[in-house]
Amino acid sequence: MPADLAVIGLGQLGLPLAQAAVTAGVPTLGYQFGDPAPLAAADLRRMLSTGFRPATNPAELGRVRTAVICAPTPRGADGALDLGQLADAARTLAAHLRPHTTVILESPVYPGTTEEFLRPLLEEGSGLRAGRDFHLAYSPSRVDPGNRDHTPANTPKVIGGLTPACTESAAAFYGRLTDKVVRARGPREAETVQLLETNYRHVNIALVNEMAVLCHDLGVDLWDVIRCAETKPFGFQAFRPGPGVGGHAVPRDLAGPRTRSLRMVELAQQVNNHMPQYVIQRAATLLNEHGKSARGARVLLLGVTYKPDHADQQGSPAKEIATRLMELGAAVSYHDPLVPSWSILDRPVPRVDSLYEAAADADLTILLQQHRTYDLQGLSVKAQLLLDTRGATPTGAAHRL
Repeated sequence: MPADLAVIGLGQLGLPLAQAAVTAGVPTLGYQFGDPAPLAAADLRRMLSTGFRPATNPAELGRVRTAVICAPTPRGADGALDLGQLADAARTLAAHLRPHTTVILESPVYPGTTEEFLRPLLEEGSGLRAGRDFHLAYSPSRVDPGNRDHTPANTPKVIGGLTPACTESAAAFYGRLTDKVVRARGPREAETVQLLETNYRHVNIALVNEMAVLCHDLGVDLWDVIRCAETKPFGFQAFRPGPGVGGHAVPRDLAGPRTRSLRMVELAQQVNNHMPQYVIQRAATLLNEHGKSARGARVLLLGVTYKPDHADQQGSPAKEIATRLMELGAAVSYHDPLVPSWSILDRPVPRVDSLYEAAADADLTILLQQHRTYDLQGLSVKAQLLLDTRGATPTGAAHRL
């Protein structure tokens, strides 16, 4: 079956797009760039049976009507986005690009990248001109792994094309996958949508993280404050504190290489980056209050992924928390139903099998992620000392962040 779509990069952005496409009946090629996202065997079989085909020959990229680039753009050592894999993907596609193809970028990038970085690579490698010979557009990814309420089919898709015709061509494609398409003025506006959406989340998490520290100092129950505040039907959206901010959508503290920093985002990063250390401080204080030192203490970490009921560990604060505990001399173990093995500082961390026995044996249990399988009421009874960083336990059952 000939493919209509090529997804270039089958990581955290590309794989959900490929799944959404074949679910919508769009025959899809998957061309891998960077590390692939984990996929259950049953999910792969389902995709293969409904129109998905992995591609190993880049020449196959020249046989599709739409190509979406989802190459990873991780942060480099200097904190800037590394566009190396995006450049490789662009050059590979350009060598096989045919006229009238629609090329869409979904990778997280700085405003201006589609026009100033991607466009020249595609034009030089293909001999074609964007906006005349092929369509070029940007669409920010809105993937939320594990979210059963907001799926690709009911999540609006923002499109910004190099020309009005580019926008309409991209919109026609995404209209096959989603209920609503939103047209941006151009690719820079669409790129900046992702900048705003990502930073909105991080800034608001930073605010509530600071409130968590303040409320603890004041002896105020922040979780009750949030419960009451979220009844306001306007002007407020509830965010909740935690031990840190994980995930792939890292905050973009720069609007672009030539523009000034976003001061509020920089401050939010400082606040959120401090949360693992704050968890350590709270843990050490709790141990001291119960006549124990962090050195030699048996500490059990529950949930080491960045998101509940999701196996991805990208950016999870659990790694830093475990590292700091080990540096203090604590004996760290962990439990996570989705993570069969885990290493910190190149050393394997012991994984407990009997959760209740391990919690009863540990001097301190720290809930870092609230997977659905955890019986928090039972854990609060069994654990000698429980620090809940997610506000998931019943009121009074544990020490909350």
